[in-house]
Amino acid sequence: MKAIPSKLQGALLLDPVVHGDHRGYFMESYNQKIMHELGIKHDFVQDNQSLSADPGVLRGLHYQLNPKAQTKLVRVIAGAIYDVIVDIRKESPTFGQWQGFILSEYNKRQLLVPQGFAHGFCTLVPNTQVLYKVDEYYSPEHDRGILWNDPALGIDWPVNAPVLSDKDTRQPLLQDADLNF
Repeated sequence: MKAIPSKLQGALLLDPVVHGDHRGYFMESYNQKIMHELGIKHDFVQDNQSLSADPGVLRGLHYQLNPKAQTKLVRVIAGAIYDVIVDIRKESPTFGQWQGFILSEYNKRQLLVPQGFAHGFCTLVPNTQVLYKVDEYYSPEHDRGILWNDPALGIDWPVNAPVLSDKDTRQPLLQDADLNF
């Protein structure tokens, strides 16, 4: 596994070693020893999986407050997404900056999203399945979000009229978000 640093400190793009032949492929999507060698020492406690039937489904931008803040390890097992992270750590030199990544069943890349980042993704093809590990359990009372199209962020999403949940249409702007980590 190769770790590729992002422009936002602490976030990593992970490129696995894929062994392929005429039968298909084999890869380790998670190996604790290798992750520790890469400096990723999180104790993942829950796996989450989503299916988005249509392209243009946008989920996010989500995060949890302390003491239930989460680090996420995100990968796509079917389909493709445009995955976005936003640095919402007030003390960070990259506060309010975002970065986007293509994760797909074909490139098999994973994204490590540290605590203190909002996270969201937009599906690029039908029947996309996303799987992610988190190092803290889901807590509804600590669950927060930021509006996906906040003009102050200027995220260049690959869709103009996404399919959204009611919750994601009502998220606050970054300037109004609860960022008390």
